[in-house]
Formats: sequence, C-alpha cells, structure tokens
Amino acid sequence: MCTYQTIKVALDGAAKGANGWFTLTDGAVYVDHPYHACREHTVNIDFTNPGDGPSARVAVELTEEGALALVEAIQQALSAAPPGLASRRGAA
Repeated sequence: MCTYQTIKVALDGAAKGANGWFTLTDGAVYVDHPYHACREHTVNIDFTNPGDGPSARVAVELTEEGALALVEAIQQALSAAPPGLASRRGAA
C-alpha cells in the first residue's frame, strides 16, 4: 500500500546523472510503486537539483531491506570518520 507521504530534505552535495555531474540540492524519499524495480512497492529516493531542470535527477528504488541496510551503512561510515570530516570543504 502506498503511503502518499513524501519526505523532502535539503541536500548539499553532487550526483552523477545521464548528463554528467550536477550539484545536488534536494532529496525526496517515499514508499510507492517502482518504475523499474520488479517489486510491488519500493523505497524510492530521488536526488535532484530543480534549478538545473529534469535531467538533474538520480532515482533509486530499493527494497525495504536494502533501504535499511543503506541507512545502517551510512551511519557506520559516518561513525568511523572524525566528526565534521564530511562537512569540510576541500582545497581549491
């Protein structure tokens, strides 16, 4: 059953789409019917930059188990790094 709830989040990063790399500004997470995955429902994650148009989008469709494993992996990776390391800007 679809929840019709979309959780939106502001993001600061980069993603690689069909036209190459773009600045990432927005994310959306929702449970719905997938477009491509062979499942009845999936956890769908859209990474976008609306200012760059429809080509600035990367979509992910995950099983519930896959989504939970991804959350855990992100938490483990962040826990293993010094606090704030992933927020620091690189040298120009």
